[in-house]
Formats: sequence, C-alpha cells, structure tokens
Amino acid sequence: MTTHPTTSAGDLDGHVSERAGHPETRGIDLVPDSDRTGHPRQLFAVWAAPNVSYLSFAVGATLVLTGLSLPQAVGVILAGNLLWIFTGTIAASGPVAGTSGSVISRAFHGVLGNKAVLVLTGWLIAAAYLALNWSAASVAGIGLAVRMGLPDTPAVDATVICLIAGATLLIAIYGYATIVRLYAALSILLALVFLVVTGYVLAEADWSYTPAEPLKGTGLAVALGIGFTIVASTPLSYSNSPDLARYLPRGSSPVAIAGWTALGAYLPSVVFTSVGALAATSLDMTDPQAALESILPGWFVPVFVIAVVVNTMANNGMTAYSASLSIQSVGVRLARIPAVLTIGVLGTAMTLYAILVWDFLTSVNTMLQLVVVVTGPAMAVAVTDLVMRRNRYNGADLLEQERGGPFWYHRGVHWSGILALVTGGLTSLMWVNTSFWIGPIAKVMGDFDLAIPSGMGVAAAVYWASSRILRTVPRRGGAFSGTDVRPSGVSGGS
Repeated sequence: MTTHPTTSAGDLDGHVSERAGHPETRGIDLVPDSDRTGHPRQLFAVWAAPNVSYLSFAVGATLVLTGLSLPQAVGVILAGNLLWIFTGTIAASGPVAGTSGSVISRAFHGVLGNKAVLVLTGWLIAAAYLALNWSAASVAGIGLAVRMGLPDTPAVDATVICLIAGATLLIAIYGYATIVRLYAALSILLALVFLVVTGYVLAEADWSYTPAEPLKGTGLAVALGIGFTIVASTPLSYSNSPDLARYLPRGSSPVAIAGWTALGAYLPSVVFTSVGALAATSLDMTDPQAALESILPGWFVPVFVIAVVVNTMANNGMTAYSASLSIQSVGVRLARIPAVLTIGVLGTAMTLYAILVWDFLTSVNTMLQLVVVVTGPAMAVAVTDLVMRRNRYNGADLLEQERGGPFWYHRGVHWSGILALVTGGLTSLMWVNTSFWIGPIAKVMGDFDLAIPSGMGVAAAVYWASSRILRTVPRRGGAFSGTDVRPSGVSGGS
C-alpha cells in the first residue's frame, strides 16, 4: 500500500503559515496550489542579498595574493561564477515537484540512499558553510566590539558569534515568506553600503598592478586552477535552490526561474569579488577587514561592519532554512523550527572552532577547495537527472517512502546516483590541490587543480550511462509504470 502524505514529519500539527512575519511551520510536505504565488523575478533579490558579500572581497583578494594579475583574477571570477547557471537550473524543479530539493534528490539516490547523502551534503556541509559565513561576520563583529571598548577576549568573541548565530536562525525560523519580503529590501540596502566601499577601493586601487614575479607556465596554470575552484565552489554549494522556488505557481517558466536565480547570484558575486581583487592591488588583504576599514572614514566603519553581519545573516538564514528541511527528509521526526535550531547549534560549534583555533583566511580557502569534492559531483548528478527527466517530478511520488514505492529502486538505493557520487568524488579528490592535500593526479600534472570539471564530468557521465543501462530513469522524462520490465529488484521513475 502506498500513501501520499499531505503533512511532513516536521509538520506534526498540520498547521501551516506562509505569511511574512510569522514563523513558517510547513516542512517538506507538498505546497498546495492555493499557496503558490509570486513571479520568478522575485528570485533575483532572494539570491542577490546573500551574495552582496564581504566573503566575496576575501575570495577576490585571495586570487591576487596567489600571484594572479588583475586581468587574470577577473577572468577567473567571470568564469567561476558562470556555474551559478547550475544552481538556477535545479531551482526549476521546485515548482514542478512542490517540495524541497532534499526530497527531490530521492529521484537521484533512492529513498534510503538519499538519507545517507543528505547527512553529508544537507547536514555536515551545510553546517560547515554556516560556520564559514558566521566566521566572516564574527571577525567583523569582534573588531567592532573591540573598537567600542570591549575587551579582546575569547569570552567576548564567543558572545559575538552566538548573538550573530541566534539572529540568523530567526530568519530561518520565520521562513520562506519572510525571506522573500526581507531580502528584497536587504539586497538594495546591502548593495548601497558595499557600493560605497567599492568607491573607496577604486580610489585606492593600482590599476596598473602587476605581481612582483608574474606567474608563467605551470605556476600560472596552478594558480588559475586553484582560483577557479575557490570561486566556483560557492555556486556549487547551493543545491537548495528548489527550496526557494517551490512556492511559485506550478506553471512558472523554468527558463525564468533558472535565469532570475542565476542572475541574482552572478551579478553581485562578480562585482564584489572583482572589488576584492582590486583591493589587493594596493592594500594588505591578508586581513580583509582591517585593510578595508583603513580606507573608510571612521563614521562609516560601523555601517560597513553591520552590513557584513546582516549579509551573513541573509546567507546563513537561507542555508539554515534548507538544512532544516534536509533533517526532515532524512526522517528525523522534528518539526521544522526545532530542526533549524539543531543545525544552528552544529554550525555555531564549528564557528567557535574556526574563529578561536584557526586563521580566518586559511579556514576560507581550505573549506572552499575541499567541499567541491562532494558538491561538484552532487550538482552534476542533480542537473543530469533533471535533463534526463525533462524536469518532470511528481511531488507526491517523491514523498512516498514505503518499500516498493516509485523511488525505492533496489533495496531503497538508486545505485546509479551513489556510484556517480562516489566515482565523481574520488576523481575530484585526485585532482584537487589544497594546503594540506594534493591529489596524486594533480601532483603528476604539476599541482594543477581540475577538481571541479573532472569530478562533475565523471559524475554526470556515470549517472547517465548507468541509469540508461539499468533503465531507472525514463528516456522521455515520463513515468515508468509498475508493469515496466527492469533488472531484478530495480524499481524507479517518476
């Protein structure tokens, strides 16, 4: 027997609120047509607000600090951010399925296989990104606290971190409607503040900057590869884009959804990462906060710091919101709000470690380079599945978890998806170049980092080929029926 649940494990009281300013209690359950409003263009501001980012300044500066010239750094920024189109592409599955991305991924990995994948991508990596962004905000917030006369002690640092984390989690608790309304205003306000900072950076920038020892040959290839991995790691981390699109009307244009999502993230990411690179031509950006504050008028520094904190809250509010849905998708019987608090505690603990134990820039670069080993192949599998199915997902079928259901596959696992993730991840690991791990293939190739294209290419190819061989994904994007002939034990399709 199969059932089509109308409430999720996290929506135990059956009450739903989608009004701005009210906590959202809906979890992973289907969004009814009556609650689907808005237009895809709203997604522009939703994705712009988190990406008008202080972290972008730090990433842009890193490119110049690794030895790239200004044109080379800007070229890497333009190329790496093109991967936002993948984030936009999978967002189009949200209105079709009417449920979260962490449920849609059951189509790729199977009901049980998806649980294991979500523990890694939906919990641990989400918590790591919470920590990364909270670290950026906390560095700024701690500096402001010291400027205000508070002692520079671990206790004050921990207090600042916890206050920022707590305020961020409120955004995730209030949920989708509040995010859409709030981020429209924040995208404008943050852009104005960061454009003022940009003006001061442009006034100080050395437009004729060249590295003391310009990179050539292998050294240049290594720096370009590492830079691309760092920049592209951000769009690849946002597999949650269907979560922010699922409330749109079912008939919304997939092209519009993909376009507004990708454009909203791409434009501010390119602009402010480039500004970070420009800043590094004349400032010592090994300490981005101190460097930027040194060229700003004193009265504006608190405004800048507050903008950094608010931007981080916007970014992490979105991350925590989706992570709470991932917790429900795994099967943990928590309402969505307690699930938000659970992932928040984990992220806060990791932030405390990153700030009190690690150097900030080291934390940023290592994190961004390593996560692509998982996020790159995962994104490739998601996009490949969407293309193979022609974005035809049935939310009710995806929510079924019973043995023998539409996405039970073989013993609850879609081995095509798992095999693609593992082979793609191992390939990426062989090509990655970080401060403490250089893959064996990267070593042979002179430390050249091709972690993203190699991992994503292998994952996509393996998923496509194995799904075709096992006949687990329909050729024309339709649904397999229960009478289809498949290899023994294999059942799938939507």
